[in-house]
Amino acid sequence: MNLLLDTHLLLWAASAPQRLSADALALIEDSANKLYFSAASLWEVVIKNSLGRADFRVDPHLLRRGLVENGYLELPITAQHALALSHLPPVHYDPFDRILVAQAESEGIVLLTADESVAQYPGPVRKV
Repeated sequence: MNLLLDTHLLLWAASAPQRLSADALALIEDSANKLYFSAASLWEVVIKNSLGRADFRVDPHLLRRGLVENGYLELPITAQHALALSHLPPVHYDPFDRILVAQAESEGIVLLTADESVAQYPGPVRKV
């Protein structure tokens, strides 16, 4: 299965795996799954880190390198992804979460999230 992890799951997988649910950990550790991270997640980390958010205190360069070294595939943001935003229902207004949902929908990838609001989107979103 192709899985796109939301930003918090990526951060937890990289530095605080004890925060991951058993379901999330099992999916991440299953070698049959392809794991993806979005350029949007790194963008979110850079912005929120610069704003002083404690839950985003990580070097984005090291995060990206660690993800790539651990077999995660990078998903760039495309015009197709941006256009897919226009079809999303008004469930949640965080722009980073919305682009992740649009990417998952456009690419046929399951978005894994721990966020109740994001999990309300129809389509390939799974709360773990």
